Amino acid sequence: MDPLAVFDEITDGGRRELRCAELVYEAAERFPGLVPSRLEIEEERTHPQKEKRGLEIAQGEFFTQVLADPGRGFRLIHAMGRPRREAVARLEELRTTGRVDLGTAALERRGNVGWITLKNFESLNAEDDASTVALETAVDLVLIDPSIEVGVLRSAPMTHPKHAGRRIFGSGINLTHLYQGKISLVEFMLERELGCVGKMFRGLSPARPRDDGLEEGRIEKPFLAAVDAWAIGGACQWLLVMDGVVAERGAYFSLPARKEGIIPGCANLRLPRFVGERLAHQAIFMNLEFQADSASGRLLADRVVESDQVEAEVSDLARELTAAGATSLVANRRALRAAHEPLDLFRRYLATYSIEQARCLYSPALIDNLERNWASRQQSLA
Repeated sequence: MDPLAVFDEITDGGRRELRCAELVYEAAERFPGLVPSRLEIEEERTHPQKEKRGLEIAQGEFFTQVLADPGRGFRLIHAMGRPRREAVARLEELRTTGRVDLGTAALERRGNVGWITLKNFESLNAEDDASTVALETAVDLVLIDPSIEVGVLRSAPMTHPKHAGRRIFGSGINLTHLYQGKISLVEFMLERELGCVGKMFRGLSPARPRDDGLEEGRIEKPFLAAVDAWAIGGACQWLLVMDGVVAERGAYFSLPARKEGIIPGCANLRLPRFVGERLAHQAIFMNLEFQADSASGRLLADRVVESDQVEAEVSDLARELTAAGATSLVANRRALRAAHEPLDLFRRYLATYSIEQARCLYSPALIDNLERNWASRQQSLA
């Protein structure tokens, strides 16, 4: 059956708001054979990536067609931009206590700043399905708490024996989970871009959806990053949606997804406007690292300071951003997006990304690269 007709049937002509996973698994139930069922995907996740059958490719094809259609694509983007139920359920806790612990992430309100602390200790803040849910929930809470005006991402001190006490911003995708077949195309790859990262960049969708690609009515706030040690892969991608980045002197940023055999999220869409096409090609194709305190690194980091000055510098930047009020700040964010990444461009990029990422996940090259790089990453963390 045509995926567009399926989308219309399941969402009642776009009136039901369904996240990507809810949509595709309901499609599997109601239209058997179109896409794999949740049970089939869960069984697949019990196998290492190299032994999986590639069932998620059908999911990638489904989302490519939905996102390629402007009206339906905007409806899906709208649904993914709504707050998670987990965030709504924890809002009163945040209001009452000023903090919420979400496992691999925690949120603390300090004055008008929502500090999101990344604490996926076992993997040095590498990303996986569960950590992405936790981060998206924290981002939602920053956006829906009226007393918070700006969000900050920073790592907790690590507990890993090799790096105990050191803050590490992010180590990219969890290669162990990818090797074991536990990274999901839908609930990690797609929902991360349309949910967690998209909300930091665009805010929350309004209650009423739009079909015209305009971004009026969104609830959005600035986000800042405090980068200690390194921002690898997905953590480097976060920097591309930040309103300000403070980095520790000696930190570096990199996008090794090409080495791993996948697409680095929306970096292909966003990185060139920060560093130019040539450096973007070198970063994505040739694993170029950006040292924070270098000419190229300064294209990604607004301020580079000593490690003991990072928190104070971020706090100072938060005050600067909010001093003139939210109205012009949000207006300028929207104007910049309209100039460089309008919603329609993002939609079309994600339509391509959905199927191409699915194919990458099951390519022989990924399996080959994963065998080598997973072993190398394990040794570096030992």
